[in-house]
Amino acid sequence: MGISQHPDGMTSITRSSVCPHDCPSTCALEIEVIDGSRIGAVRGAAANSYTDGVICAKVSRYGERTHHPERLTMPLLRTGPKGSRQFREISWDEALDRTAERFIALAAQHGAETIWPYYYAGTMGLVQRDGINRLRHVMKYSRQQKTICTAVCEAGWLAGVGRFIGPDPREMAEADLIVVWGGNPVNTQVNVMTHIAKARKARGAKLVVIDPYRTGTAVAADIHLAVRPGTDAALACAVMHIAFRDGFAERAFMAKYADVPEALEAHLATRTPEWASAITGLAVADIEAFAKLYCETTRAYIRVGYGFTRMRNGAAAMHAVTCLPTVTGKWAHRAGGAFWSNRDIYHWDKTLIEGLDAVDRATRTMDMSRIGAVLTGDRRELGSGPEVHGLFIQNTNPVVVAPNSTLVMRGFQREDLFTVVHEHFMTETAAMADIVLPATMFMEHDDLYQAGGHSHIQIGAKLIEPPGQCRSNHEVLQGLAIRLGAIHRGFEMTAADMVDSTLRASGWPGMADIQERRWLDAQPDFETCHFVNGFGQLDGKFHFAPDWSRIGPNHAVMPKLPDQMPVIDAAQADRPFRLVAAPARSFLNSTFTENATGRKREGRPTALIHADDAARLGVTDGGLVVLGNEQGSITVHARIGGGMQAGVVVIESIWPNADFIGGRGVNTLTSDDPAPPLGGAVFHDTAVWIKTASAALAVAAE
Repeated sequence: MGISQHPDGMTSITRSSVCPHDCPSTCALEIEVIDGSRIGAVRGAAANSYTDGVICAKVSRYGERTHHPERLTMPLLRTGPKGSRQFREISWDEALDRTAERFIALAAQHGAETIWPYYYAGTMGLVQRDGINRLRHVMKYSRQQKTICTAVCEAGWLAGVGRFIGPDPREMAEADLIVVWGGNPVNTQVNVMTHIAKARKARGAKLVVIDPYRTGTAVAADIHLAVRPGTDAALACAVMHIAFRDGFAERAFMAKYADVPEALEAHLATRTPEWASAITGLAVADIEAFAKLYCETTRAYIRVGYGFTRMRNGAAAMHAVTCLPTVTGKWAHRAGGAFWSNRDIYHWDKTLIEGLDAVDRATRTMDMSRIGAVLTGDRRELGSGPEVHGLFIQNTNPVVVAPNSTLVMRGFQREDLFTVVHEHFMTETAAMADIVLPATMFMEHDDLYQAGGHSHIQIGAKLIEPPGQCRSNHEVLQGLAIRLGAIHRGFEMTAADMVDSTLRASGWPGMADIQERRWLDAQPDFETCHFVNGFGQLDGKFHFAPDWSRIGPNHAVMPKLPDQMPVIDAAQADRPFRLVAAPARSFLNSTFTENATGRKREGRPTALIHADDAARLGVTDGGLVVLGNEQGSITVHARIGGGMQAGVVVIESIWPNADFIGGRGVNTLTSDDPAPPLGGAVFHDTAVWIKTASAALAVAAE
């Protein structure tokens, strides 16, 4: 990469890297390193065919985060009450010694399962993210079911398609119709918009957005279908009904590639546009118009989002949407079909990273989305094993991001719970810890990345030294392994060696080779990713009638054929509003909330309320409102608007809890009920009441 002179006289060199954050775009980056020690400009790699030089604003300002004055740089020991943020600095040896000694003592007293290593996707690098499982497996600590983000999507996609692959995402640029279903890529996957823009410019392509409110993506769309939250399957079924009714069903395609097309047609006979209108709140004419546009467009590409699946019926909704290109045969065409994730194209051998050769299947597994239930002794999660007395947390901030946060906080406040948090900043989870360890950021360690939203394997190499005494996840695990007596060859290797070994074990070129190329495109050929050779099921067919029992334990409630599944937290007389807790543009989960630039852009936590609802409730723009349900209540400022149906309220987050009036954040209201059949968080499936702050005070006074 190029070397130049920075305006202040220091040497500037541009280096290749990759965005590590929990986003399917996994952008290829070009990072300016100033004088070998500081991050300057961060740009998208123009030579990468998916990133195409475009990255989101929050990552382009990464220097603000890397060199933030409030970044943790020393290990800390709690000296005051949990949550008080009272700590003193200690050495790494003391921090790791104390952690290991306590874990050993707790395991001796209660059994090894009393320790729960807990993590998620604060980094998407395979070594630094997933290495915690190696410690878990070697030590026989409790296992973790990773449900908080993708479990519902996984279940719904697998039900019909059978494999996590799909048409090349770059084919969007060649489509004549792109349907963004249940996602807001303007906020969350900016590169999707890049490829949509190409299709609109070159082909006059139409963009349809299906989302409960007028997101930034919906504003850019030709058509926005503002469905009621949790009713997407009804819309999909009505479109399929119209396809059969009006002669758009590709019967030859289904005869070859689908399981029960005749049964599906009979089932859909009553799933009329009128039926769907009553459920979704959409006009019959709008359903008919969308169905006609979709059915008549050969190159119709559905880009499936995550948002519409974060419901109790989310897996059924995902399955119904994937049935659309099967009924209409659009999988067979370039720039046609549907796409969610390319996860299965990489065929990783993660034995070394995760210690899969040390897994004991008898060790219990607990649902990460139900961490509040776990920490408060819920036997549905604990089973017959011990309560959790030790937590080791990397790459996540559950006090803010986990559902049912009041219960989560109650669990973290237990005096008999020993908690260690490895973090960049003093998050609300870190503030509850006994020991806080300072973590490196992505340009301060080596790692290996796959893309979910495209097809590139990339290396993120160490570019600068970390500040103070920050250590990488891998280094911390090595230090604990020595003290705990955890023996595995992965603990003896550098992160770079693990990257190289994992690549080679998985059938890919080594680390140096990929670094020389800058990335490796693993996209399968057309026949594979368009399922010309068959879908990912054992019989090679798409399944309209899934065997849900093969996907998850709570399968009995699932519909036998694609259908609207009436299990959501529906609006009731005492909770007449449906809440969508959507992602804000400047934040990514709770990451980036420390940056002043993003906070200024977002302003403050607000509840977007339909103008008709506001008038009826006496809510004024900017006035305080209280939202509540049986789990608790929160207070925010109101923002009156439209772009959604009456009865829908939207809070874009995830703001820290402390930014909400009274210190209770949006996940006070969200449930930790697991979505069937596989589990998964239901962040957008919440019924609430709304009162003006004065009305709420009057009720409380009574």
